[in-house]
Amino acid sequence: MLAALMMAPLMMATLGVARADSPGGLDPIALRQAGYALQGGDFAYIRSVVKAKGDVKPLEVPAKAISKWGRVIPTLFPKGSETGENTKALPKIWSDPEGFQKIALALVQASDKLATDAKAGATDMVDADTKELGKQCGACHKAYRAK
Repeated sequence: MLAALMMAPLMMATLGVARADSPGGLDPIALRQAGYALQGGDFAYIRSVVKAKGDVKPLEVPAKAISKWGRVIPTLFPKGSETGENTKALPKIWSDPEGFQKIALALVQASDKLATDAKAGATDMVDADTKELGKQCGACHKAYRAK
């Protein structure tokens, strides 16, 4: 266990997550790309359960994960991370931070509602919530992400 903990920084640096010139040594581009990949997986799972008309109660967990991620998103776009590592972030993120934060907050609110309705087993509400969550994802992609 101790050996694994000691190897973690080396592994992170090797994977491109650590960057000496960023606060805390973490690369915000790599972090946001990893986080968005996880969010995409969570959302794909939610959509598949809704489409299959499955039990929605377990969807509380991925919805909460998306909500937590939504709260972090605005912190991962510091000045200096506009380019590099094949980022798809558009300059508008830095020129319109209020609009970007507003969309991130809408993502949080949509995923919080989905988590609440999933916990209650409200299948019809979860279906509507999933559509709203997708709408918020799409709004951000449309305004702040390059194709």
